[in-house]
Amino acid sequence: MNIGTNVDTYHTFINCQLNPETRRQFAGSKPRPAVTISRQIGSGAMAIAGELAEYLQERAPTPCQWMVFDKNLAEKVLEEHKLPKEIAKFMPEDRVSAIHDAVEEMLGLHPPSRTLLQQTIETILHLAELGHVILVGRAANIITRRMQNVFHVRLVAPLEHRVQQVMARNQLDDKAAREFIRKQDRGRQRYLKNYFHADIDDILQYDLVVNTARIPHREVAHLIGEAVLHWAETL
Repeated sequence: MNIGTNVDTYHTFINCQLNPETRRQFAGSKPRPAVTISRQIGSGAMAIAGELAEYLQERAPTPCQWMVFDKNLAEKVLEEHKLPKEIAKFMPEDRVSAIHDAVEEMLGLHPPSRTLLQQTIETILHLAELGHVILVGRAANIITRRMQNVFHVRLVAPLEHRVQQVMARNQLDDKAAREFIRKQDRGRQRYLKNYFHADIDDILQYDLVVNTARIPHREVAHLIGEAVLHWAETL
């Protein structure tokens, strides 16, 4: 079982974190660690994030189990800012056309992208401050870079490995998988460049960069987990 990967569990996580008894237990303790994961498509980020949540919970138990926020982060943004759930489809990292986006805003299909971005930033900062979260994507490493309790990871893999992973996972042929990867990679690069003036491939943004092609996902998660636990001792 991958702790924290079920969308339906994040309410339990938030309620646990905000519970007065939990807050009393954490009062005066070290800052609660959090992890961001930036990833190339096809590098196994979600499987690794789930394994990492389990590993950290097993090695350093906490009253509120570690939680992975990926696609369910959009739901959390909508909930915190009282936005309709339908807006979630306008919140991906890989918006292809700025013109298309602007037209949708003019038609009133969704709030301005800058507004959605600011609300996403606020939610990511809130979750990172709570701690015991693994934040996947959405420039979480850039947003939280000034927070001392956050450890930043980048997952990469050679293109051919990623093509095989995407073909298997999405049931695509080789050509379609390559095009999917190209669009996803460009979208994520554009998201960081346009909104944060950052280069997603700048390795100095990360505390740990792992090539997942030659190491099983479970072992990658354990490797990251050991690094996080060692680092957390310095907080």
